[in-house]
Amino acid sequence: MPTDRTAQNHRAEVDELLAEYRSSRERLAETHRALEAVTAEARSSDGAVRVVVGHQGVLREVVLAEDVYRRLRPAELAATVVRLTGQAAASAAERAAEILADVLPPGADPETFLGETPKPGPQPRAAARPAEDDLEDEDFSQTSWLSSGPAERR
Repeated sequence: MPTDRTAQNHRAEVDELLAEYRSSRERLAETHRALEAVTAEARSSDGAVRVVVGHQGVLREVVLAEDVYRRLRPAELAATVVRLTGQAAASAAERAAEILADVLPPGADPETFLGETPKPGPQPRAAARPAEDDLEDEDFSQTSWLSSGPAERR
């Protein structure tokens, strides 16, 4: 039969474990809030395009200068947004890894917990724009390719 002293010791151990659990839980919540607050932005050199991403590299905002459509062709604009998003995502991932490094055990790799980290790669090539003369030969009729047979789509 347990003595009062044994019961008190068990109660003290349980209280200590609960306090550690609550502390760990609060630290996890703080880390989660800090990760959710991470954003990174990247801008084009001329300032015409700005993107903002979250800690997982998810695009949150794209801001375009009013005259960007006169400065860049659609394919160039798209390539710029993709390139800047990759740059911002890599920066956001670095910040998120720093936050996680503070709470992970020594030797743990924060990138393992963050998943695949986007790396800025080569800039996508802008598609060639058809010459004005080529557009004149195009058939822009209202015919739907859905209603045509497979041989007619080629």
